[in-house]
Amino acid sequence: MTPPRPGLFDLQVNGFAGVDYNHGETSADDLNTSFAKMRQTGVVGCLPTIITSSTEHFARCAQALITCQNKLIAGIHMEGPYISPVDGPRGAHDLAHVCDASIEDFKIRQDAAQGQIRLVTLAPEVPGALALTEYLANEGITIGIGHSAADSQQIADAASAGATHSTHLGNGCFSRMDRHHNSLWPQLACDNLIPGLIVDGHHLTQAFVQSVIKAKSPQRSVLVTDAVAAAASPPGIYTLADWEVERAADGKVTAVGGGHLAGSSLTLDDAIERTCRWTGLDFETVWAMASTQAAAVVGLEISETVATDWNADSRTLEILTT
Repeated sequence: MTPPRPGLFDLQVNGFAGVDYNHGETSADDLNTSFAKMRQTGVVGCLPTIITSSTEHFARCAQALITCQNKLIAGIHMEGPYISPVDGPRGAHDLAHVCDASIEDFKIRQDAAQGQIRLVTLAPEVPGALALTEYLANEGITIGIGHSAADSQQIADAASAGATHSTHLGNGCFSRMDRHHNSLWPQLACDNLIPGLIVDGHHLTQAFVQSVIKAKSPQRSVLVTDAVAAAASPPGIYTLADWEVERAADGKVTAVGGGHLAGSSLTLDDAIERTCRWTGLDFETVWAMASTQAAAVVGLEISETVATDWNADSRTLEILTT
């Protein structure tokens, strides 16, 4: 048994244990049950993530989360709707609700969320994105670059305006792109941007994970899950907003009928195990990537601790108490 350590923090979680945070009609009881199961994986704080949707649907989802008053909720991650409308970078986001960035639209959503939006993912190339980035930074809200086909200058401009995070770097981009001129290298080269990595064995390759962490350093990289309702759940069909998604036996989550990735079934404790195996980094270093460093991306500290049992030989982790 290793000494108690700061609990885990998930910056990006769309659902968990059969419950979809993007449904809009989810009961407080179901939400609290979901967060209780998440806590069993070592998570003591998270940003429930609401993906691209209308202002009305966003408001319903945000209100449901606020009403349940669960202490794991440290704020809301608004992923979209100010993202690329192009197939590929858009990912599993509804094109009908993708729109230009607007300070006024954001204010409507922030009011609906009672000021709880802490992280906004946007594409720097979208009209209005730079002005919104400057506004959000002045408001103390973290800006992540994601679901984007931005060029190097647009990424540099966003970072100068206040963007500090790369949302699930290596995903939400074209599957095939120019080997030199693409949206990945400028983010990797920018010291201001801390990347979030989905290390589930499906979203990213081992070599990509190794390369990003070596380029950025472990202390400037964080782990996220991008989990949907299929996380901590058996194989089957689940929902992500208006999408049906399927969890396969190997844990991969794809859109029904489309075949493309649509979130994950990953839990943070599993992400830590795999990252240790893939990179050879020590347990304490990788734990911090999913704990204190992740919370720091949105300006938070972690006060709660959890007890763990880490087997260095087999590189397996057991959460003992939360």
